[in-house]
Amino acid sequence: MWNHEESIETTATLERIWKLFTDVAGWKKWNAGIENIELHGEFTKGATFFMRPPGDAGFTSTLVDVKENREFTDETVIGDTKVLVHHRITPLSSGKTRSTYSTEITGSEAEEFGPMVRGDFPDVLKSLKGLAEKSE
Repeated sequence: MWNHEESIETTATLERIWKLFTDVAGWKKWNAGIENIELHGEFTKGATFFMRPPGDAGFTSTLVDVKENREFTDETVIGDTKVLVHHRITPLSSGKTRSTYSTEITGSEAEEFGPMVRGDFPDVLKSLKGLAEKSE
């Protein structure tokens, strides 16, 4: 198993970050690792989305957990390797909000996929924070 977690604090509200999370077509605004993305259905448990990173064929992921204004988890299965990415929003006593991305990868290619999956987490979180704070 391969695990990793990254967090960032922001002055943006839970609701503002959640709005950016549920606007799947808009993820390209704050995630440079997405060339194309399409959500199939509503942003609810069981929905799938197709994502194509630049220069890649792309893959389909499934929303396996969705808790409004708190968190969602997507799952991608490639061969015998399963990638879970958790996206959490936590209110802090300071009035700020913490956004956290964590990943759990299992299967024969976990060690290979891990660095690729988490490689852009710091940049993605920084861009998410910038857009969320700018839009409030």
